[in-house]
Amino acid sequence: MTDRGPRADVCVIGAGPAGALVAHRAAKAGYSVVVLDAGPRFDFEGRSEREERAIRPGSSKPPWNMGEEGGHGKRDAYTSSGPKEYPLNTARVKGVGGSTLHWQGMVMRLHERDFRLHSETGMGVDWPLSYADLRPYYARAERAFGVAGASDNPFAPPRTTPFPLPAFPPSHSDAMFAEACESLEITTHSVPNARNSESYRGRSECLGYGTCKPVCPSGAKYDATATIDGAEKAGAVVIDRAPVQHLEHDDAGDRVVAAVYATPDGKTHRQEASEFVLAAGGVETPRLLLLSKSPQYPDGLANSSGLVGRYFTDHFFAGIGGVVDERTRQHHVGFNTTESHQFYDQPADGSRTAIKLEFWNYAGPTPADIALSGSSLGDDLLDNIREEYGNHLAVGALVEQVPQYENRVTLDDSKTDDHGNPVPEIVWSLDDRTRRSIERANRIQHRIMDELDANVRWVIGPEKTGAAFHHMGTTRMGTDPKSSVVGPDMRTHDLDNLTVAGSSVFPTTGAMNPTLTIAALSLSAADELLDRLA
Repeated sequence: MTDRGPRADVCVIGAGPAGALVAHRAAKAGYSVVVLDAGPRFDFEGRSEREERAIRPGSSKPPWNMGEEGGHGKRDAYTSSGPKEYPLNTARVKGVGGSTLHWQGMVMRLHERDFRLHSETGMGVDWPLSYADLRPYYARAERAFGVAGASDNPFAPPRTTPFPLPAFPPSHSDAMFAEACESLEITTHSVPNARNSESYRGRSECLGYGTCKPVCPSGAKYDATATIDGAEKAGAVVIDRAPVQHLEHDDAGDRVVAAVYATPDGKTHRQEASEFVLAAGGVETPRLLLLSKSPQYPDGLANSSGLVGRYFTDHFFAGIGGVVDERTRQHHVGFNTTESHQFYDQPADGSRTAIKLEFWNYAGPTPADIALSGSSLGDDLLDNIREEYGNHLAVGALVEQVPQYENRVTLDDSKTDDHGNPVPEIVWSLDDRTRRSIERANRIQHRIMDELDANVRWVIGPEKTGAAFHHMGTTRMGTDPKSSVVGPDMRTHDLDNLTVAGSSVFPTTGAMNPTLTIAALSLSAADELLDRLA
C-alpha cells in the first residue's frame, strides 16, 4: 500500500452533486482538495452514442455502463432481499457526475412541513434544521445548478430570491391538463428544472433532444461534471476509477486519518486528509461505513447508534396513462413542465402522506420506438406512426414514504464485488400507510383522466408500484447520538472530522425530488467544514 500524494486539507469521496459542491467550495477557498470516485470519467463527446444506446429497443448496453455484463457486473453487484425488489443499478451511475448524469432534472424545495413532520402530523421525526435555516442555501443551490422556474406555485414555501432563469413554457398537453384540472378545482403550476431555458454559465440552452433521462447530449441539463470542472480549475485533484475500500481512524477512534482506495492497476493507496467528506449516495455511503469496522467500531464506523444503513427510504410511484381522440404532441420535450402540489401538505390522518402530481410530456411511444420495434416499412410504417404516436397522456405522482426502521442497507457476506468486499444488500418494503396514499393518488389521477375522456391503458398502483430512484435516509440527521448518525452540521457524532453529504442524512423525505435539498445541505455542510479548517 502506498500514499498517493501529499496529505490534503479535504478528501471528498464521491463526485456526484453533493461531493462536487463541497469540493468546489473548499477548493475556491484555497484549501487542498482530493476527490475520489469509484467510477470513470465519461467523455462529453460520447453522449450521442449513449443516447442512441438508450433509445434503441433491445439494446443490451446500459448507457452509463451500470451492471454491464462482462464489464462492470461484479463491480456493481448487489442483493435485494426485501418484500419489494429494488433495482439499484437502474437508480444510480458510478462515475464523475454521479446520478445527475441520468436524472430528469426536476428541482423543488421541500415544504416547511417536511422539516417538522412529526410535530405537525405525528408521523416520522422532525429535522434538526428548519426551512428557514436552509432557505439561503436553496437559493445558492439554484444558482449553482442554473434552475429555470417561476413563482406561480401557491403551495411552494416562501422564497426571497428569484429563479436564475425563466421557466420553460407549458406544453401543448399541459394546456389540456390545466383545463381539466380547473374543472376539478385542482391547481396546476410550473416546474422548476435544472436545465437551461437560455444559455447559462457557458452551457447551452435546451435543444429539445427529449432524452433527458438518461442522456442530455447538449449539456443544457445540469450535471455535477460542471461543478467538478470548476473545482479542478480552483486546484482540486480528482481521481476516477478509485473505489474506496475502507476508512482508517486514529488510535482514539475520534478522527478519520485516511481513505484506502484501489486503482485499476491492482494497487492500493492511502489518502490522508484533515477533513473527510463521504458523499457516495444513500447505498454506498452506509456500505463504506459498515466496511470500515474496527475494534473500536465493531458494528461499522460512525455506528454507535446502530442506525447506519437503517431507515432506507425512496419515493413510491403512482401513475395512470391512456389515449384521447386528439393530438397531445408528446416527446417534444423530455421533462415535466407542469405539476400540482395541491395534495402535498393536507393534514395527515395516519393514511395520508405527501403526494406530488406530475403531468407528463413523454407519454406513449416515440416515432423512433414505433419504427425500431416493428417490422412495417414505407406507407405501412407511416400509418402505424400516425395511429400510435401523439395521442397519449399520463399523470404520475411521487408518494412520500415515512421511513421504516426495518428497511435498510446492510452487507451481504455471501456475495462479493470485484475487490472481494461484501456487496450491499437492500431491504425495502411498502407499508400500509404509504399504500393508502398510493391508492389516493390513483383516485385523483382517475378523476383527471375521466375529465379528459381518456381511454385508460395502464395503471400503476400499490400492487405494481416501484421506486423513483431516490434512495435516502441511511445515515439520518439528528441531535441525539443515540437516534441519529450525523448532527445538523452533517458531521458524524462519533468522528470529529467525518462529514456525510447527500440524501442519506434525510430524516424524512417529503415527496419532492431530493437533489436540490442534497445541494442545499451540502453547501451548508461545506460552510461548517471551512469554519473548522479556518
